[in-house]
Amino acid sequence: MWIYQNQPIEEIPQGIVGFVYIITNLITGKKYIGKKLFLHSKTTYKTIKLKNGSKKKKRIRSKVESNWVTYYGSSINLTADIELLGKENFKREILHFCKSKASTTYLELREQIDQRVLESDDYYNNQVQARVHGSHIKNKI
Repeated sequence: MWIYQNQPIEEIPQGIVGFVYIITNLITGKKYIGKKLFLHSKTTYKTIKLKNGSKKKKRIRSKVESNWVTYYGSSINLTADIELLGKENFKREILHFCKSKASTTYLELREQIDQRVLESDDYYNNQVQARVHGSHIKNKI
C-alpha cells in the first residue's frame, strides 16, 4: 500500500498525473527515490471498411491506469531485495503528488539530488536523469 502523509492511498486524486515516492527497506534502511505516473498511453488499432471496399487501420489512443498500485520501482537491486525479503519489509511513501508529467520528472530529480542518492550506499538509485523545460514546471508545482 502507498502512504501519503501517514494516510493510505487507494485512489487516484483528482487532477493528479503522478507522484514522486521513496521506498524504504525496513531491515537495512536502504532507500529508493523514483516517480510513477497514474496513467499511460495505450494505442490500439481498429480496422475500418472504406466506401470503396478497401480496409484501413485506424489508430486509437487512450489513457489507461498504470500498475501504480502494485509498483515497487525499477531498480534491479531493489527488486531483488523485495523478492528475497518480501514486500512486507518495504515501506512505500508518496513524497509529492504532481499535476503534470514534467513536474513529476523535475521533483524526482530534485529529491534525488537533495538526498545525494548517487553519493551514498544508503540508496538503491544508481543513476539520475531528467529532461525538463522550465516553462513546463514554473507555477505548476
